[in-house]
Amino acid sequence: MTLVIDGSYGEGGGQILRTSIALSCITGKPVKIINIRAKRPEPGLKRQHMTAIQAASTLCNAEVEGLRLGSTTIVFKPGSIRSGSFRFDIGTAGSITLVLQTLLLIAAYTEGSTVIEIRGGTDVPWSPPVDYLRYVIGDHLKSLGYEFKLDLLRRGHYPRGGGLVRVYISNPPRGFKSIELVKRGRLLSIEGISHCVRLPKHVAERQARAAYTLLSREGIKAPINIKLEWYEQGKDPHLGPGSGIVLWAKCDNTVLGGDSLGAKGKRAEVVGEEAAKKLINALRSGMALDKHMSDNIIPYIALAEGVSRIGGEELSMHAFTNIWLVKKILGVEVELEGELGKPFILKIRGAGIRF
Repeated sequence: MTLVIDGSYGEGGGQILRTSIALSCITGKPVKIINIRAKRPEPGLKRQHMTAIQAASTLCNAEVEGLRLGSTTIVFKPGSIRSGSFRFDIGTAGSITLVLQTLLLIAAYTEGSTVIEIRGGTDVPWSPPVDYLRYVIGDHLKSLGYEFKLDLLRRGHYPRGGGLVRVYISNPPRGFKSIELVKRGRLLSIEGISHCVRLPKHVAERQARAAYTLLSREGIKAPINIKLEWYEQGKDPHLGPGSGIVLWAKCDNTVLGGDSLGAKGKRAEVVGEEAAKKLINALRSGMALDKHMSDNIIPYIALAEGVSRIGGEELSMHAFTNIWLVKKILGVEVELEGELGKPFILKIRGAGIRF
């Protein structure tokens, strides 16, 4: 029987699509997703979403109906998940990390090692920057028993794209461990990467300096180390221009993140301060997961064996929607303490899906 998912529920964007497709591949349940991205200014599938669906269907030998630009309904019938080497090209500055949001879940259940190469945008609006994926999401997946290696071969920014990422999953866990991750514990250190491409070095320097200054002014006593990434004129392989900064705070129990992207007319100091403010807010909540990690981890703990408890900085609409989705597709038991826009604690008895 095909499960019908209403894509207009909750945040009503691409996340419902990405999570539904990944869980369909893993459970073997066919899904029909309607009202795709109904709450966005331009509803329906964009290139990035099409790439995610095409890539997922390649990894799990699926049949797909309705896969075209602007489509608001698709039917996804999964087959068996396979390992191998795969290459995908979004064809625009569409987000590589959002495509990987789907593929990393599926690739965890492959029988052998898998290599995934994707071209597109690595540091683009409305998506996790590639350094957040490497240093925050990657760290948390490790605690679930899932490790991957990500090689950033070239950054891609809006609107030109051109980014290139290669991901290696050498030992897929084929299931996840439950976790207890509610409070962050003591702050130990803050690290970061401030980058710029096809721009002068001082852009990366000013982003880093502004972040460091604000963190220090707000009373951060732990060591702060923000690395610079820039390229000499004539030796810059990127299409660019673009810049951004990702910060991560290492604590006793967890890693929290904060990030910001540069844009035309946006001062480098503003970029650095935005990332620092996000990190400070996450730290002040006292919880173990920042706003974005809170929703990213939900499908993993819903698939895990045993009971997981997590504490999040803020119950976002994305997290709320993912909770609804894992209940609908996996039938898991959920206990939620907290309300939208506030810190929350989530308890999930995982479905225990292990291959």
